[in-house]
Order: sequence, then structure tokens, then C-alpha cells
Amino acid sequence: MCLIVFAWRPGHAQPLIVAANRDEFYARPSLPLAQWPEAPHVHAGRDLEAGGTWLGIGANGRFAALTNIRDPQQPPARKSRGELVARFLTGDLSIDDYLIDVVGRSAEYAGFNLLLGNSHELWHFNARLSEPVMLESGVYGLSNAGLDTPWPKLLKAKAALGAVLDDPTPARLLGLLSDAQTAPEAELPDTGVGMATESLLSSVFIASQSYGTRASTALIVQADGARRMVERSFGPYGGHLGEVEVCV
Repeated sequence: MCLIVFAWRPGHAQPLIVAANRDEFYARPSLPLAQWPEAPHVHAGRDLEAGGTWLGIGANGRFAALTNIRDPQQPPARKSRGELVARFLTGDLSIDDYLIDVVGRSAEYAGFNLLLGNSHELWHFNARLSEPVMLESGVYGLSNAGLDTPWPKLLKAKAALGAVLDDPTPARLLGLLSDAQTAPEAELPDTGVGMATESLLSSVFIASQSYGTRASTALIVQADGARRMVERSFGPYGGHLGEVEVCV
């Protein structure tokens, strides 16, 4: 997952609103959003190469998602980051206990941001920092750096999310995730991948021959715990492959 914007509003009629794009090589095999046969309380997509996932929901209001940290100099990782989301969703550890475990083993993974939540709290952990943070009410964004790092795509997506919070339907959330306009060169970050790649990655929705937005996900959580999640899948050059909706 490479872009997540979300509103966390405890006490609101819709306490959690999420709009997220998963960017990945099209050749990496994956399955779209579905109920997991071996864990029927989990609804998420699945990375078939490593078995994990990038975003999903589980029992008792559990929510988890992650983004990678872009750093071409980091060494190869021993484990897939997607297992961090999958283990939380399929397990029963409290957020506190799970984060203690993740912090202790974070060096086993390439750089990542991890969001973990339930009906009462939402936490963020950046593997480059020492401590997880419990989030207060607000509108937030994650791309491939720290929480709310002001990259152009993140600023644009956060503003678009704020503009639809009066009526955050899945269609409106998915609409803001479809923006394929790249940022001006003067506004691009320098993360060590070269300006051509920085430009390609600077749009909210990425489309090319080999790499791009594979899935766009809208999640709306109600105060009574009801959750509605809609995912659209895409192929090379942004070709639409299908849509799945889950209500639990």
C-alpha cells in the first residue's frame, strides 16, 4: 500500500473513513478483497507471493494497513511486510501487545508504516522511529515516508478527503483515489529513485506498463461497528479489472 488517507473521529457517527491505493508491480500475483477461508472473520486482499496483505478488517472492529518506506539503499528484508497486517487481523493480541512484538522485530522487515486500530483506538508505527503513537482525532495521510510527510500526492489526497467528509460515500472516496495527475517537477521529493520515477510515483493513481495502482479501497466504519469496504482492482496502464464490496 503506497497511499492511505484517513479520518479518525472517535465519537462520530462514522469514526473511521479510509481511502487507500495499493501500488505494486502488476506481475506480482494477488487476490482481490475477499473473506479468508481459513479466517472467516478477516476480509482483505491477499499477496499470493508472500501470503500477507496490505489492508483489511478483522473481528472486534480490527483494522490494519501498511505502506512501505521508499529507500533504495535499505538492505533486502528477511520477511514480507504484508505479514504484519495479516498476523494482526487473524490474531487476538491487543494492540499494545501486538505493537510490543512488532517493535521488537521491526528490523526483520524493510522500512514500513503500520496502522492498527479497533473500535476505540488507532495507532501508527513508523519502523524508522522508536515508539508507536496513538492517534488523536484528525485527518491523516501516509505515503512512503513518515505520517503526514507533505509530498504533493499526499497533500492533494488529504485535501480531497477533507472535502468529502460531509458525505463520505465509497464512490466519492474511490473518486479521489483516481487522480492520475503527476506533480510539477519543482515539487517532487528526492528519495533516490531518479526524477523520472519520482514523477511517475507522484500521482495519487499510478499507471504504467509494469507498475502502478493495483487496488483502490474505500472503508467506512459506523459507530455501531458496521463496516462497508469497496475495492477496485486495476491492471497495466490502469485498466479496470473489477470491483468487490463487503458489508460486515
